[in-house]
Amino acid sequence: MKTAIWLYLFLFVAFFDLHAQYPILTPFAVSLGAAPSFIGLMMGLYSITHLPGNLIAGFGIDRFGSRIFIALSLFGAGIILLLQAGVTNPWQLLVLRSISGFVLAFLSPACSALLARMASNALQQGKLMSGSGFVHTLASVVSPAAGAFLVANIGFSSAFYLLGWVLIGTAICAVIFVRDPKSQAAAGPESASAAHSTEQPAPAANSETEEEENRGFPWLLYALPIALSCSQGILSFELPLMATNTEGMMRTGLLFSVVSLGGLITLSMLFLNRTRALSRTMWGAFMLAAAYYGIATEAPLPLVYLLLGVGMAKGIIFPALSTLLIELSPRSRYGRTFSLLSISFSIGAFLGPLVAGHVRDYVSPYFISFIVLMIAAAILPFYGGKRDSSSAAAQFR
Repeated sequence: MKTAIWLYLFLFVAFFDLHAQYPILTPFAVSLGAAPSFIGLMMGLYSITHLPGNLIAGFGIDRFGSRIFIALSLFGAGIILLLQAGVTNPWQLLVLRSISGFVLAFLSPACSALLARMASNALQQGKLMSGSGFVHTLASVVSPAAGAFLVANIGFSSAFYLLGWVLIGTAICAVIFVRDPKSQAAAGPESASAAHSTEQPAPAANSETEEEENRGFPWLLYALPIALSCSQGILSFELPLMATNTEGMMRTGLLFSVVSLGGLITLSMLFLNRTRALSRTMWGAFMLAAAYYGIATEAPLPLVYLLLGVGMAKGIIFPALSTLLIELSPRSRYGRTFSLLSISFSIGAFLGPLVAGHVRDYVSPYFISFIVLMIAAAILPFYGGKRDSSSAAAQFR
């Protein structure tokens, strides 16, 4: 539990640091002379360079543990921010953001796998995932406004320089305080042999473990994180374009904070954890699609209320989706499971800004968010995961 507390603290600092850049990267790129289409390309490349890192992380975390990947990811991201403080043209920023995408690809699957392995049962895993989502959301509530405030007072370069050193300091603390939990999978062949010689497992247990390892993978589940990150990428692309001056940049930062505040509200509703993970995931997806439809059609509601709904839906989906994936994955494959989840997020985050940059003159990009979320929600019940002895309809009780 001590490791979980430290991990939550490091996650808070890391996510605070990263989300503080959301409202300031687009204005910074514009100040360097970047066009909207170039900004969309930059955001897309940042996401697509996650893919090789996610692939490496999937097998590396299962073999070497999470600690080394968490520390190196944070340290590398801090160094890149220090370099980013001195860029003078959009192409330099594009290269650094692309490298940053690869470096940060290890952070999320490493943290999620570590939290999943720290729990001894599904209930504890659900609580730890909800705690991770709560810390993530809490950091993202104040960080966008804080990032805009920093730039307004000390400028882009100084803000990036400060955020970079904070990440480097967090990486050093992670090396000191984070510990990987000991497990038979990580103990190596000697401990496995010793355990085998002292206690012969029952045939039924062996059969159950083999069945779990050979279980079909729920590929359709990953359509939702693709749609979710695509819609988030569109939102991250569109909102900063509203900022034409310092006052507009501050407003954009506050709007991002409103989204995170909505997530914080639903994450605080602990009674939601009593509902089945599949039910929470589906209803959250429908709620998110409805919120984006309201933004696309310019519903007669203030934008701040619609963005609050976006955040509340995300606060339902993220812990529920992680819990559902844990239920369907053997402990030895947590690294690969969350690596694929990160890959799905990366694909969607690449497509979102890219599509928004090319269609915004013809149709509202938020309408694209609505369509992809509805498609993902519609195919979610057919994910093919292992069912319990009750009927499939019980999943929605």
